[in-house]
Amino acid sequence: MDSKKLQKLPIGIQTFRDIREDDYIYIDKTDIAYDIIDNYRYLFLSRPRRFGKSLFMDTIHNIFEGNKELFSGLSIEPKWDWDTKYPVIKIAFGKVRTSDDLKKIIISTLEDNQKRLNIECNTKSDYSICFKELIQQVSKTYNQKVVILIDEYDKPILDNVDNLEVACENREILSRLYTEIKNADAFVKFAMLTGVSRFSKASIFSGLNMITDISLNKRYGDVCGYTQNDIETSFKPYLEDVDMEKFKCWYNGYNFLKSDMYNPFDVLLFIANDYLYDNYWFETGTPTFLIKLIEKNNYFLPNLTNITVDKKLLNSFDITNLDLEVILYQAGYLTIDKVDADEDGDIFYTLKIPNKEVKSSLNKHIISHYFKDNTLNAKPLSRALRDKNLEDFKISLESLFASIPYNNYTNNKIHQYEGFYASVVYVYLQSLGLDITGEDVTNKGRIDLTIKLNDAIYILEFKVIDNGKLKIKNETNSALEQIKEKNYAEKYHHYTLPPTNYSLFLIGIEFDTSDKNISNFEWEKI
Repeated sequence: MDSKKLQKLPIGIQTFRDIREDDYIYIDKTDIAYDIIDNYRYLFLSRPRRFGKSLFMDTIHNIFEGNKELFSGLSIEPKWDWDTKYPVIKIAFGKVRTSDDLKKIIISTLEDNQKRLNIECNTKSDYSICFKELIQQVSKTYNQKVVILIDEYDKPILDNVDNLEVACENREILSRLYTEIKNADAFVKFAMLTGVSRFSKASIFSGLNMITDISLNKRYGDVCGYTQNDIETSFKPYLEDVDMEKFKCWYNGYNFLKSDMYNPFDVLLFIANDYLYDNYWFETGTPTFLIKLIEKNNYFLPNLTNITVDKKLLNSFDITNLDLEVILYQAGYLTIDKVDADEDGDIFYTLKIPNKEVKSSLNKHIISHYFKDNTLNAKPLSRALRDKNLEDFKISLESLFASIPYNNYTNNKIHQYEGFYASVVYVYLQSLGLDITGEDVTNKGRIDLTIKLNDAIYILEFKVIDNGKLKIKNETNSALEQIKEKNYAEKYHHYTLPPTNYSLFLIGIEFDTSDKNISNFEWEKI
């Protein structure tokens, strides 16, 4: 590959003008921008961090300002009336820790807009009145309706989600600010807000009931990120010697009801770092708060492979009542796998972890912070499974549970539940990127864990023993007996037939709450 002939990679560059003038590669999203502008007046778009929201907003900024020279050869060039120009008010938020800081930042941002637009507002101390005055003054001065672009509208709330008092105060401040957009309707040509979360219209959007959420509008599913077609065309010369299936497994998989998408940050950093597979996107923000939420609620981690949610996914982020699945989705740790409707027409979304990067790095983070294990000694587990050596698998599991610090058990009773042991096994194997299904549904019940490798399938059932008795009342079957009694293997029997010829293993594991380790390990091969 001759890098001298290739355009530069726009790593960290969110300014449309810089990208177009300084010969950076640009994936044309202006056809979507034109469609959005042509069909909506007030709209909202949610996407995870580092997905290109800010660049898209800056693209819209330049469209409305009529900077035709930047759009030469792009889809929108022949469609847009470049002679008509609109003044743009743009607001973007950085990190905010207190409500007083937020008010100061808003005032400062409004002052920056006044300077850029050669406007001076009379009210300077009250941010809400100042914003309203700015919109009206700009419209009158330019004799044109105003475009309002608010990027990362929710950042002052999300940055303080671990401090409920500040988060709620910031929510009220922002709600008051955004309400002025509706109050100034007669002066507004177009308004767009972007962010990570979608708060309910009863909270931060209470004053913006006219806004349209296009976050899960299939028509605009590819508005941010790179499609497979982008990778195979625009990025083809950058990826000539790359194993594309491996690359896809690592970084593709985000879905917003249209194409499966790549996060741009991953693609650009992968190329820039000489094709080293690493957790580029994940490391831009660690989900420590999510780990605390998982720990607080004793969340059954295998459920991350089998989550179905209803329309709460669309607009249910509530800082006073946090829903883990919704947060994981909106933050980008889960994505849409498929959409179904029940007999009443209600829509349900099945979620999944998008790719190997997120699967591996999220579970490593859980291991480090939840189970207080920085050694990440999971390799022996996967090696034993790949070698179909069940004795080594048992020994590795015993070693794993023996390594979990004793103080993990002293302040709670999580080790008394089957879910704890299943979660431990799940999260260690998921940290290696294995294909695992938790609570795997069959017509006879749910398999605790199913592990699928290239030539073998493992069906695992867990039980907890307390004082020599099974924790579940009146149950006498061993874990292995339950697998056989409920015929869980039937679901995967066809894998054992030609031409696949998979090996199918049934594994029953029982744990003793006093020893905090395996008390019985049985298996059979089918």
